[in-house]
Amino acid sequence: MEILWLGIMLVFYNTLYAKTDSIAGWDRDQYLFFLGCYYTLEGLIETLFLENCSNFADLIRSGNLDQYLLKPIDEQFLITCRKFDWSTAPKLVLGTAVMGYGLHGMGWHFHLGQVLTFLILFVCGTALAYSFLLMLTSTGVWMVRNTSLMEMWWLLTTVMRYPREIFQGGWASALGAFFWYLVPVLLVINVPASLIITRVFDPWNIALMLLATGVMFWLSRTFFLRALRSYRSASS
Repeated sequence: MEILWLGIMLVFYNTLYAKTDSIAGWDRDQYLFFLGCYYTLEGLIETLFLENCSNFADLIRSGNLDQYLLKPIDEQFLITCRKFDWSTAPKLVLGTAVMGYGLHGMGWHFHLGQVLTFLILFVCGTALAYSFLLMLTSTGVWMVRNTSLMEMWWLLTTVMRYPREIFQGGWASALGAFFWYLVPVLLVINVPASLIITRVFDPWNIALMLLATGVMFWLSRTFFLRALRSYRSASS
């Protein structure tokens, strides 16, 4: 299934680039690398966190959340990281392969400092995406059945999948600014991928990425703990 889904995306974008050499300043190989970054990060989130977060509402309805809250370990870690979903782990391999193919097409040359900075920013992007997921998960305390809200997660991942440059002109510029500064979901893939593609260390974007990651992680944890304080245990 993962191979099929990736294949559909690759065929779609390859069809677009068959008609043009560049879209919003991105050529085919550059966007393949970008897409590989997205697919790898999505696989990482789904393998480590998504199933745990999706089951949070079930823990509340069944009363099983009480068992986790009584254990002498951080509640956020225990609830969101308690098990891995190995069925989505192949995305990590497939995404990395697409990244490598894109780099080969670009004629990229290894640079240690660039790679290390990319890895740090990629980890920040993962933490940023996790923060959005955690905030959506926390709403389950009040809404119990938060299936519709979890659909927001898939909408956010759709926004992550596109370069910032496509949001140009008219209302699209306002939309791009909204998802860059206020709900900084565009930072997740754009900042680390652009570092490799442009080979330019943009101190403003890097600082913005680090700041957004710290702020969103703090906000999401605060929101999660606030949600737990509103939880009424099954015994009550």
